[in-house]
Amino acid sequence: MIIRSAAKNFALMVQPLENGDRLTREQFEYRYEMMPELKKAELIEGIVHMASPLRATAHGRPHARIMTWLGTYQAATPGIDCFDNATVRLDADNEPQPDALLRIEQGGQSQISADDYIEGAPELIVEIAASSVSIDLHAKLNVYRRNQVQEYLVWRVYDGAIDWFRLHRGRYEQLAIAADQAEGMICSAVFPGLWLDSIALLAGDMAKVLIALQQGLATTEHQAFTQQLAQRAEQVQ
Repeated sequence: MIIRSAAKNFALMVQPLENGDRLTREQFEYRYEMMPELKKAELIEGIVHMASPLRATAHGRPHARIMTWLGTYQAATPGIDCFDNATVRLDADNEPQPDALLRIEQGGQSQISADDYIEGAPELIVEIAASSVSIDLHAKLNVYRRNQVQEYLVWRVYDGAIDWFRLHRGRYEQLAIAADQAEGMICSAVFPGLWLDSIALLAGDMAKVLIALQQGLATTEHQAFTQQLAQRAEQVQ
């Protein structure tokens, strides 16, 4: 005779998440927690979206390169948090799991909840858009804009293009290529010193990407930003 614990029997009764389910955020979280084998699911405008298996060159490699770039910036900028695939509670109908994000720890728009979720809008969200490009540039873009995510970067892998948006007067506008910098250079307006050589990134030249980032980190703007973050941290202590 097979004897199961009451907790396990209860877990078996929970309906698994399915693509297209319409759920509240509470229902979504509960079902997600009951499926520990599931690595990525998101609630966008009250609808469940579950990722397809992630391909190596279409997602895994670009994701690793973005994390290398953002992680290097975070290492040089105390007071900044960098996350990989962390669930974000945005509002009652939206709980995305962005590929990457940056948030300001003290005085930023988001916080870490008691149960270890990000709540509120991170300052920068990055999505690697291969098969997910339609949702990343439409439904998610509108959700992030409405919830005041200040910058949103989408790498359209199959198109060989990068879109970096900045929130301005309630709308997303593309950040322009810096006129006084090398061709393809894009500079964050929210995170001083976060410079991206978009041409090098698309070409897979990470050495050049990191050289460009180091140039941004050496600017007076980045130095002033790190001092500002340090002052905020001291005020909290």
